[in-house]
Amino acid sequence: MRKIFSIVAFFTTCLLTGCSAIGDKPMDMSAIYLATTLLSILMLIGYLTLIHKKELWLMVLFASTVVVNIGYLWLANSNSLDSALMANRLAYLGSVFLPLAMLLTIIKVCRLKHFKWMPYQLVAVSLFVFFIAASPGYSDIYYKEVSLRTVNGVTVLEKVYGPWHVLFLVFLLAYFAAMVAAIIHATVKKSMPSPIQAVFLASAVFANLGVWLLEQLVKIEFEFLSVSYIISEIFLLELYLMMQDGEKLFVAPSPEQPTTESKQPKELSEQQELFVKGLKKLTPTEKSIYNFYLEGKSTKEIMAELNIKENTLKFHNKNLYSKLGVSSRKQLIEIAKYL
Repeated sequence: MRKIFSIVAFFTTCLLTGCSAIGDKPMDMSAIYLATTLLSILMLIGYLTLIHKKELWLMVLFASTVVVNIGYLWLANSNSLDSALMANRLAYLGSVFLPLAMLLTIIKVCRLKHFKWMPYQLVAVSLFVFFIAASPGYSDIYYKEVSLRTVNGVTVLEKVYGPWHVLFLVFLLAYFAAMVAAIIHATVKKSMPSPIQAVFLASAVFANLGVWLLEQLVKIEFEFLSVSYIISEIFLLELYLMMQDGEKLFVAPSPEQPTTESKQPKELSEQQELFVKGLKKLTPTEKSIYNFYLEGKSTKEIMAELNIKENTLKFHNKNLYSKLGVSSRKQLIEIAKYL
């Protein structure tokens, strides 16, 4: 299944490099918008198919990308101003929720804590920005004037910006800054299990930031964000596949599952054999603590996850170490990695 996303990445690159030829044929732009829409749908299907443990905000991110690209495709083929404005509103609907979903996904991957009310507040802000951006046709606060024109066979909106147009720019910049800050903070705190995760997250963010800055500095009659969103999805999906594979490697076997003892090499020491046998005897709570240790979580994080006190954790540690035949967390991790 990974080959599918290599193909997606290849076609996405072709879209980027092929845009220089836009204008040679009247329908090139429309065809590219159709391709990005189909790619975004394929990415959503890939996420739903490949990722076993679904994350709400990552699913919102993939769905928002589909909505954005459908809006761009609809706008490119609109024949009237009313239709074009409706398509523009649809594109903005996805555009305001996409950075929100990306930020919360990054916070989740970075294992950063946030207030429970924060997502609700961010959703409220996103809805407010959407209603302002969707006001053309009803009010002139976002666009003072708007009309249709045709470029290379596709419809584009000719706009004169109103006083509230800067709101969306500030909205995007604030999200980009928050994403970068979250990645830097997590990297400094070393709350992510691997530096590779930081690289993938940074790549997803800067792909969008770079394209957005390019569109602000250079007048281009093509929404390159439709492509950069898909590139970001590729990075995030690959990251989640890596994390999912990591969980498979480090999860403790349940009593119902066959133990890996029979698959271990014959030269295992007595201590390592005791460790393998002890995995079968762990209680559900001890298994959770075992997996948390392999993920690199701190004592405070484990107590918060399990909602237990320090003395309770010490009690579970004593039983866990005894069953696995180890004397410390460090020894537990070393043997687990060897096995």
